[in-house]
Amino acid sequence: MLIHPQINPIALQVGPLAVHWYGLTYLAAFALFMFLGMRRLRHPPFARLTGSQAWGAKDVEDILFLGVMGVVLGGRIGYCLFYKPGYYLSHPLEVFYVWQGGMSFHGGLLGVIASMVWFAHSRKKPFWQVADFVAPCVPTGLAAGRVGNFINGELWGRLSPPDLPWGMVFRDGGPLPRHPSQVYQFLMEGLLLFVLLWLYARKERAQGQVAAVFLFGYGVFRFIAEFFREPDAFLGLLSLGMSMGQWLCVPMILGGALAWWWLGQRKSSV
Repeated sequence: MLIHPQINPIALQVGPLAVHWYGLTYLAAFALFMFLGMRRLRHPPFARLTGSQAWGAKDVEDILFLGVMGVVLGGRIGYCLFYKPGYYLSHPLEVFYVWQGGMSFHGGLLGVIASMVWFAHSRKKPFWQVADFVAPCVPTGLAAGRVGNFINGELWGRLSPPDLPWGMVFRDGGPLPRHPSQVYQFLMEGLLLFVLLWLYARKERAQGQVAAVFLFGYGVFRFIAEFFREPDAFLGLLSLGMSMGQWLCVPMILGGALAWWWLGQRKSSV
């Protein structure tokens, strides 16, 4: 049994200015996206695009900026709609109280999709091409976010067997050991998904299939991780004994698989 180290959430403080570890993980996520995006420019089909269809560093910077806006707005709105719609309907102004916490990955994903639609329209690029460019650069950012969750000692897992060597006691999780589900998600949704997706994307695929593999892969890994993650106290487990996170992953898994098949069929028929 391990004890969570209870790391100070403030990484650096100079007078009234405090820099939080969680903020640093967001900066790391954005830096990793920029680093990988520049290398994505060398992958097919982007490396051979010319003229107005060519991709450059400015495109990477702009899609990152729009993606950040999509994550923040979509993540907050998604949390309010998916997890506490009744509460925020009664307290609409608290939707803007982002300092109180409450973000949804699935809402953030919808926000990013909206930002990609805007980018594709404004740059006259195919939406699926934009989605294929972005998808392999995302998992490392998700991994960075899970590091922040672990440092903060939040989003811990369900109770683990007492003899589990890596079972961990969290400060706000009671005296019994729990699964360090943040670590599980870091390894599956972050590192493993990144490796698989990056290798898959290095060869030219039917347009949209890389993004479809991201949807399917994230949905599967998150669905598995939710078996070990403590469900939200105000929701608990829903029908069929599944958490809200698992139910939100179902359309991702089905949609990703169907999109991958349909896009492949469309390419073969052209």
